[in-house]
Amino acid sequence: MSHSSYELKAEARERVGKGSSRELRRNGLIPAVIYGDKQAPIAISLNSNEVTKRIHAGGFMTTVATIEVNGEKISVLPKDYQLDPVRDFTMHVDFLRVSADSKVTVEVPVHFINEDKSAIKIGGVLNVVRHEVELHCPANNIPEFITVDLTGAKIGDSLHISHVKLPAGVTPVITDRDFTIATIVAPAGGLAEEGEAEA
Repeated sequence: MSHSSYELKAEARERVGKGSSRELRRNGLIPAVIYGDKQAPIAISLNSNEVTKRIHAGGFMTTVATIEVNGEKISVLPKDYQLDPVRDFTMHVDFLRVSADSKVTVEVPVHFINEDKSAIKIGGVLNVVRHEVELHCPANNIPEFITVDLTGAKIGDSLHISHVKLPAGVTPVITDRDFTIATIVAPAGGLAEEGEAEA
């Protein structure tokens, strides 16, 4: 289900701060930080193109990566990144150090299937309330997406998190209610009745 892992080579950064970040970027590198797992954060620099390519490939935030720093291989999950809004390159990434038994919190995209077996086929409109759902997952079992099956859904139906078969060990962050992921609503103009003259 999940994207295959990948490896990034990194250099440890001695200097941190605005000036050194600018210098890194001039050299095609970006500053990043690895934190978590009750250890001191490590400031690193990464190849900017490689990271930007990974982000555009999709699944960046749900794929555990291995970062090699000074010969040490560290398993990480990206937690946050900043893109330069103008020039579309990565400015900074935060990585969370994970181990096989780490639990992580990830926003996972929702995919909808079997729209043609639901009221959408007769003109109903899928109103997506949540395009992503926040889940607690084992670091080594993060779903790339979750799937909502629309088979048999009628106008006025709500599809809740309980409709979704989540992988083993994966639980929603919101547990106090069966929250709605999407609803199927009548189109703005109403459904055409059988045999009704077209206006």
